[in-house]
Amino acid sequence: MPVLLFLIDTSASMNQRTHLGTTYLDIAKGAVETFMKLRGRDPASRGDRYMLVNFEDVPFGIKAGWKESHATFMTELRNLQATGLTSIGQSLRTAFDLLNLNRLVTGIDNYGQGRNPFFLEPAIIIAITDGNKLTSGGGVQDELHLPLTTPLPGSELTKEPFRWDQRLFALVLRIPGNTSVEPEPLGGVPPDDSPITPMCEVTGGRSYSVFSQRMLNQCLESLVQKIQSGVVINFEKTGPDPPPLEDAPAEALKSGPQPWHCSHKLIYVRPNPKTGVPIGHWPIPEAFWPDQNSPTLPPRSAHPHVRFSCLDAEPMVIDKVPFDKYELEPSPLTQYILERKSPHTCWQVFVCNSAKYSDLGQPFGYLKASTALNCVNLFVMPYNYPVLLPLLDDLIKVHKFKPTIKWRQSFENYLKTMPPYYIGSLRKALRIMGAPNLLADNMEYGLSYSVVSYLKKLSQQSKIEYDRLIALIGKKPPSEAGIKVRWRGGGISLAQRRDFIQQLQSLTGDAPALPLELNPKEFQGFHLALLNKGLKPHSFRNPYDIPRSHLLDQLSRMRRNLLNTGVCTLRGQDSDQLHSVPVAQMGNYQDFLKAAPQPLRDADPEQPKRLHTFGNPFKLDKKGMMIDEADEFVTGPQNKGKRPADSSNMTGGGPKRRRCMSPLLRLGRAYTPPVTPPASPRPSDMDMSDGAPDPDLIINHLNQNHYGSDGSSDSEVDHPSGPGDLQENHTAADLQVIRHGDEEENGQPQAGELPLGSEGGAEMMLMEDQPARYLSPAALKKHIHTETTKVNNELRALITKEIRKPGRHYEKIFLLLKQIQGTLDTRLIFLQNIIKEAARFKKRVLIEQLENFLEEIHNRSNNMNHVDTL
Repeated sequence: MPVLLFLIDTSASMNQRTHLGTTYLDIAKGAVETFMKLRGRDPASRGDRYMLVNFEDVPFGIKAGWKESHATFMTELRNLQATGLTSIGQSLRTAFDLLNLNRLVTGIDNYGQGRNPFFLEPAIIIAITDGNKLTSGGGVQDELHLPLTTPLPGSELTKEPFRWDQRLFALVLRIPGNTSVEPEPLGGVPPDDSPITPMCEVTGGRSYSVFSQRMLNQCLESLVQKIQSGVVINFEKTGPDPPPLEDAPAEALKSGPQPWHCSHKLIYVRPNPKTGVPIGHWPIPEAFWPDQNSPTLPPRSAHPHVRFSCLDAEPMVIDKVPFDKYELEPSPLTQYILERKSPHTCWQVFVCNSAKYSDLGQPFGYLKASTALNCVNLFVMPYNYPVLLPLLDDLIKVHKFKPTIKWRQSFENYLKTMPPYYIGSLRKALRIMGAPNLLADNMEYGLSYSVVSYLKKLSQQSKIEYDRLIALIGKKPPSEAGIKVRWRGGGISLAQRRDFIQQLQSLTGDAPALPLELNPKEFQGFHLALLNKGLKPHSFRNPYDIPRSHLLDQLSRMRRNLLNTGVCTLRGQDSDQLHSVPVAQMGNYQDFLKAAPQPLRDADPEQPKRLHTFGNPFKLDKKGMMIDEADEFVTGPQNKGKRPADSSNMTGGGPKRRRCMSPLLRLGRAYTPPVTPPASPRPSDMDMSDGAPDPDLIINHLNQNHYGSDGSSDSEVDHPSGPGDLQENHTAADLQVIRHGDEEENGQPQAGELPLGSEGGAEMMLMEDQPARYLSPAALKKHIHTETTKVNNELRALITKEIRKPGRHYEKIFLLLKQIQGTLDTRLIFLQNIIKEAARFKKRVLIEQLENFLEEIHNRSNNMNHVDTL
């Protein structure tokens, strides 16, 4: 289960913008998300654990640790802000301590008992920074220093803050603010020269100097390949160089240190395919001989120093004796061994001071090239295997698991040269071989009682520290101590009182200058930061508490506070910031309404309340919500509480029209579009009040754009219309214009007509408040075209909704199509658009019916044209 810890630089310098228009912090967040997408392609990524640390102080800098979920990780990543200092040393120490929190509890480090490569918890720290100067509260630093003190128990057992399975990689952003003219360098990404680079190399990682987005993507792909299960080991050459080969180049014959003499690389620890966990048998020896009388353990280095001898030796492997095999990461050492092309010889490896009486120690394994010469493997064998393996071979083949006294003496002499912590591994190996009784059960492991108890105590303290840190993760840092700004209610300042101004003017001759803008609520809840942390704010209720040296300054402050005579008001926020909220809070309009003051009551309580349409639509109560201003209900009878219209009070003409809901939104009503036949003016219609326009003018204008709702031909409109026809074919507007003179005379509609808004009457259209008699022909034509477009748009929305419904119930669609208004071309275009909408949803039966309906309209128009010619 690899641990991927992202260390994000949140210093203020990460706010600088690149030529792409994004800040460094935005690029860092995008890099993390891109890395996770690339890593997600690998099936082995299911067990990955992601952590997030920034440059804040502990524990507030830990945004996602051992217990946080993936959703928490992503949320904290998006909420990062660049506001601090470049305290990368402290943050790195925090990251390492977070990773090492559980190691003493699980015993993965196995202090004092050898290093087991198969006991590992691989972790990769990816630091994303801008590589600027290292800043802290103490000033600017030139070199990277990690704090020596740490709350982590057991940190004194390892010299370095990291472990051998933890590597640090750094992405140093160097993307310029202006577009570079020079072409990007081809090949690999160079390392950076920032102070974090040496730290990366010490842990076995490296740094990348990123100059463009393309290079950043290249680095991320490289980092994904670096996620390998393994540990870092320092290989150093001891003794003379091997004899050169006959065909070796001249460069290989040079004396002096060579790159392959020292290798600081990874050895891959492959997990078992069946269990998914690495399996091993033998440890790498410690760099000291354990003393049973020592009360403490000497600190170990994070990476073991393994020395290899270039003397060719015979690789030894015996049946039934287990061994461990680890592949080396490609390096100059592996390249040099492979170039020698000797897969049947090996170089022995040692750990200094691991033996009791030898500085170099005894061999515990060897380096050997694979038979195919494609890699170099480290074979880890029992300690001093050149002595043990022949003894075990004789035990199996010669003595048949029945050792003689001489063999036992040789075996006991070997045990004296072997570190005591190898006993457990050797006992398991002998059990596998079939000789479990060769070792006594009471043999000591080499650790004193005080050391064992000390390690147990450290394990308990680590568990307590782990629980404490986990509980603190996610808490916000406390606000700094400062002077809280108080708002003394809503009282008027002394400088704004009239009697005080008059009194001050009579004494001094001038009145105090009022501030330009007074808004005391701006600073409500604010804290004024103190430069001197030791200074405590005083209210100075007693004037003798004021120091003598501060009397004049305090007097001027008191005068300024008393009179508020500042020329301008100090504002904590500008007008843009007052109305600026985060994107995540933009929909919380309900919370804003709760905090808003109670609005005044409505002037007309009978009118329905108009609900707002702001904020999150899923939080609104849609009952009674109105869609448009023109769709408001008219509650109760329309003439409720109003006197009949009087002609003497009519200064502007006809009665004022009331607004009603759109006819399309009324349930249970078929919509009847306005149709006006071209009737000649009758003598009874000409008897109107003075100033009334010719009704034939209005009728003819309406006839240009309106057609019958039943789809009948225009030949029917040649019949003259009487008063009975007005109920069926005229709109309320036409009815009101034609019968306007009669209404002025009687104040009531005539007996043959229905009142406006009645059930059987014509539906009212949305008209302007201006009476129709003042509309010019052009304005009337424009108004009718607007109303036609509005009705057609409503019909289009209803028809589209019906098309999207499943099933083949198309009766309502054709009922709505018969209500289309406008000229013949308008109706044809409307119908073609409906056919295209039906084709989107593959309604073949509906398309055929619509095409037949289209042909029927064409035939009717041809018949009409034929009749007109006659």
